[in-house]
Amino acid sequence: MRVLLIDDDKLVCISLKTILETEEDIEVVGCGFSGNDAIELYDKLNPDILLMDIRMKGVTGIEAAETILTKHKDAKILFLTTFSDDEYIVKALKIGAKGYIIKQDFQCIVPSLRTVNTNQNVFGDDIVSKIPSLMNNSKSIDFSRFDITKKELDIINLVAEGLSNKEIALSLFLSEGTVRNNITNILQKLDLRDRTQLAIFYYKNKLS
Repeated sequence: MRVLLIDDDKLVCISLKTILETEEDIEVVGCGFSGNDAIELYDKLNPDILLMDIRMKGVTGIEAAETILTKHKDAKILFLTTFSDDEYIVKALKIGAKGYIIKQDFQCIVPSLRTVNTNQNVFGDDIVSKIPSLMNNSKSIDFSRFDITKKELDIINLVAEGLSNKEIALSLFLSEGTVRNNITNILQKLDLRDRTQLAIFYYKNKLS
């Protein structure tokens, strides 16, 4: 996969490039140090994934991502940042970023890039745990367009709240086996990989 790196800390950018290029399936096609660099280099290089910091002087990562996604609707943007601010999490979800991971979780960067390259979303565990509390005032949505039934939507709601299969079964008066089978069917319908992907799908659609 071809990756474009953007971080206003040049040392971080160079270090990331060195680390990523030890992977046989990753090529760093460019490095930039500002939001403007991200916009210009994305147009020029057309990478598979843009790995970008959020807080940068001038044009921020969020602003650059919005500009890029307006022009390139299929752009895969993964935010890598030291900040897990609530405002940034919601904005990253709302604009359609593929992921948001914390720099301290260094070992997650390469697996996250590979996940995003398959067109899946990836958010760090500490980010996912914050999302339910941020969605309290978001709108209700109609999932019928995804061929999701009322029972399946009830299960999705509880998965998104972080409940286990056993807890969902108790809440909906179902067996654990029924819950497990329904989740499998839901993931197949939505072409998602796991429960975390399902939760992110749910919240992104509530924000859209």
